[in-house]
Amino acid sequence: MVESAMNAAEAAHVLVVDDDARLRSLLQRYLAEQGFRISTAANAADARRLLGSMRPDAMVLDVTMPGENGLDLTRALREDGHDMPILLLTARGEPEDRIAGLEAGSDDYLGKPFEPRELLLRLRALLRRIGPPAPTENARPVRLGMMEFDPVRGLLESPQGPVHLTGGESALLTVLARHPNEVMSREIIARTLEMDEAGERAIDVQVTRLRRRIEADPREPRFLHTVRGRGYVLKPGL
Repeated sequence: MVESAMNAAEAAHVLVVDDDARLRSLLQRYLAEQGFRISTAANAADARRLLGSMRPDAMVLDVTMPGENGLDLTRALREDGHDMPILLLTARGEPEDRIAGLEAGSDDYLGKPFEPRELLLRLRALLRRIGPPAPTENARPVRLGMMEFDPVRGLLESPQGPVHLTGGESALLTVLARHPNEVMSREIIARTLEMDEAGERAIDVQVTRLRRRIEADPREPRFLHTVRGRGYVLKPGL
């Protein structure tokens, strides 16, 4: 068994969705051995039925399934308010495919074939992103116009109530909110979020998604600014 099997992240409930019965069985057995609780589905329809009665901590989702594919399911789940981290699996590992997955609302992307150990490490990273912040880091709420974001709870509140954020969006806003008015490079953001392999374009996609949540006009941002050649900065204010 891999070391640190009692790590808190490994107690998470993961839904594996893949039409390949052999791979589905392999992942179920392997991840269960690491301490995860596992549910499986053979297609998008099965996954939807399961999600009607449970709330997994993360999802591992194949892209190229017959019927509703993984990208379409990811997009639909985000529109329906599901915020658990989603790790997409695909036989196509080109950068354009990764960006398409992020734009659909996924949090990470792993090309087939892959080593189960790599999947395990990526799942741990995704679950750490949505975990509680380190106590030594800035945890003060920040004002974003009529909204307020609490980095401790990862919760964005508006006068109408909580604003839905995916796990990835909440993690990104938490990183920026802990360093208000400080320019953060894409490299630092990626390293902090353990997205080093995703590349700068992946960070840009995540920023674009986040702006849709916090800006009245994402094309003319008031709070989340691009600093050309340097990175991004969150400027709280009324």
